[in-house]
Amino acid sequence: MRDFRELQVWKKSHELTLLMYKTTARFPMNERFGLTSQIRRCAASIPANIAEGCGRRGNGELHRFLQIASGSGSELEYHILLARDLGYLPAALNHELAKKTVEVRRMLTALIQRVDAAHFSTNPSRLDHYTSRPNTND
Repeated sequence: MRDFRELQVWKKSHELTLLMYKTTARFPMNERFGLTSQIRRCAASIPANIAEGCGRRGNGELHRFLQIASGSGSELEYHILLARDLGYLPAALNHELAKKTVEVRRMLTALIQRVDAAHFSTNPSRLDHYTSRPNTND
């Protein structure tokens, strides 16, 4: 079991979720149960799935939940695009949100690759690169 709070990708995805909640608070009220809800749900799903995967046994389970988190990131990318096209997001904010979402997805992809590599390795410190703590095993 790993502490998800130590993963940089969890920290970034949590910050993104908070930003999405603040952003969607300005959406029209008629989107409260539509796009606002969808954006919040898929944004929160990213760090939630990272946390759940870290609480599971083995790298196979962690890998599966990281994949789900990545899928939620793809969904969030689309919803940001849709919000822009509906006129709910100014161009600058759309660019910032899209950039942050892509960054989280890239970090997830890299972590998934590391988890896969660690699955076939006997060195569990291979995941230390993605935590806040420096790897002292090098």
